[in-house]
Amino acid sequence: MSSETTSHKPRVAVVFGGRSSEHAISVVTAGAVLAAIDRDKYDVLPIGITTDGRWALTADDPARMAITDRRLPNVAELAEGGDGAVVLSADPTNREVVYSEPGAVPKVLGEVDVVFPVLHGPYGEDGTLQGLLELSGVPYVGSGVLASAVGQDKDYMKRVFASFGLPVGPYEVIRPREWERDAAGARRKIVEFAGEHGWPLFVKPARAGSSMGISKVDDLAGLDEAIEEARRHDPKIIVESLLRGREIECGVLEFEDGPRASAPAEIPPVTAHDFYDFEAKYIDSAAGIVPAPLTAQQTARVQELAVEAFEAASCEGLVRADFFLLDDGEFVINEINTLPGFTPISMYPRMWQESGVSYPELIDRLLQAALRRSTGLR
Repeated sequence: MSSETTSHKPRVAVVFGGRSSEHAISVVTAGAVLAAIDRDKYDVLPIGITTDGRWALTADDPARMAITDRRLPNVAELAEGGDGAVVLSADPTNREVVYSEPGAVPKVLGEVDVVFPVLHGPYGEDGTLQGLLELSGVPYVGSGVLASAVGQDKDYMKRVFASFGLPVGPYEVIRPREWERDAAGARRKIVEFAGEHGWPLFVKPARAGSSMGISKVDDLAGLDEAIEEARRHDPKIIVESLLRGREIECGVLEFEDGPRASAPAEIPPVTAHDFYDFEAKYIDSAAGIVPAPLTAQQTARVQELAVEAFEAASCEGLVRADFFLLDDGEFVINEINTLPGFTPISMYPRMWQESGVSYPELIDRLLQAALRRSTGLR
């Protein structure tokens, strides 16, 4: 038998779904990754996490993971078996994945060499899953515990950026205890912020993504409903003033010699929606402009800022950095996403496609970067 046929292919566990409100988008992302990953180079094990947190073996069937007729997919529909659960050992000397069902002998599924987490939001993108993988000693795609947590929390993200001298727009944060102790005072704090910076405001969950729970508030009459909607997703909310300008995004990818920035993209105004919300992003497929129609100087500047944001938050692997290009010509960073969407219409892979990195090559580069890194302090 030739050495080629006996050589070990790295085994990739693609972990998706999860307990956050972004569950369905994670499933869509996983479908795109599973369809593109090079099966001649990698063995693949799809693992879905249901909305109640159960790790399940799922069908390796990307076609069933797409949004169809505006219907969102979920892990429960893809799970194989009844109440069985996948268990990843917390022992760093043992990377075996075990599948167990009630009343049955646990089945060893073999070792995993690297995890590709495509979870969005809390319980996956926020450092929690990354902490589990660190304990297990399994390499994984993307940022570590600290950078993932910072990238999920818009409050601390902005604090980190400001401390590194990156331009950040005006914002106010209302923490859970503020509501519990003095809800009227917390609301008054937002009204005072509006008095200083003007209407409209954006009221957001501090630790959510995919535009979940975000409301644009034009005046005092819509404030209470917006607060309630944001708090439905996260007890901690952030309020931002409207920045007048163009929405520009830029991808960062870790190469062998360090992080590099992609061609930037522009998110044009969406006429059918009040802003670039969930429906515009994922249901109605609002198209970004790639590359963004910027001057060479503007392109270089936003690429520089994107890499600076990547380094400031100690990110690894990949990041999508979102900016506003203000009417005065200055860039302001809005946020970063440490596990950006990989759906067929997602901006991150489109920006790298424009930069000469195909979708399959992008997946391969991320896996190779993860395999080069060790877990633990680095």
